[in-house]
Amino acid sequence: MRPSGRELNEMRSVSIETDVTKHAEGSCLIRVGDTHVLCTATIEDRVPPFIKGSGLGWVTAEYGMLPRSTTSRMRREATAGKQGGRTVEIQRLIGRSLRAGVDRVALGERQITVDCDVIQADGGTRCASITGGWVALRLAVKKLMKAGDVTTDPLVSPVAAVSCGMYAGQPILDLDYPEDSEAGVDGNFILRGDGRLIEVQMSAEGATFSRAEMDTLVGLAEKGVGELVALQEQVTA
Repeated sequence: MRPSGRELNEMRSVSIETDVTKHAEGSCLIRVGDTHVLCTATIEDRVPPFIKGSGLGWVTAEYGMLPRSTTSRMRREATAGKQGGRTVEIQRLIGRSLRAGVDRVALGERQITVDCDVIQADGGTRCASITGGWVALRLAVKKLMKAGDVTTDPLVSPVAAVSCGMYAGQPILDLDYPEDSEAGVDGNFILRGDGRLIEVQMSAEGATFSRAEMDTLVGLAEKGVGELVALQEQVTA
């Protein structure tokens, strides 16, 4: 029934390659089907002015899509002089999602910036960015701990994300672009590894949904995130 031939509850193939850049404190290339995102984490001994002197750390994110990450060339946002609304919304989502898995007291007064650059897009770029972003964050924190700059692990739980939706009247897990563009209901689900929900972005795209269907999609998301967290922990062990 699915264009890809996958089962309703089947993820695309997922791989995460770590330490893919020389200079970043943490980096990975995450591939979720044909969606590929480069994630890097940078540690800085500074925090935004609004928390300076509080003793709290900060995790933030930036997101962007390369010009030929899609079927036709997109104009670089830098040439337009500002980021688009979609970009701003997604990078804020990535930042607050990652912070939900961080003990900011244990992190100390420093900032970690996670950059997510979409190399190739085929649906679910924000979910792949969050999942890969946590891996880059984990690798950066491991360096802090190895150096003795942090004594208590500030990452309290992995964070991962997956899309779910209603396609041809059926609930499906991990939408690729052909499914995403035709889905009657589309949702992004961000969870911690302990099962706690961080955020749910869910909307009707030409069809409405029932409470029972929403519960089914949450169940699918829990399954998908469980698989992603297992992979995150494997590649960062």
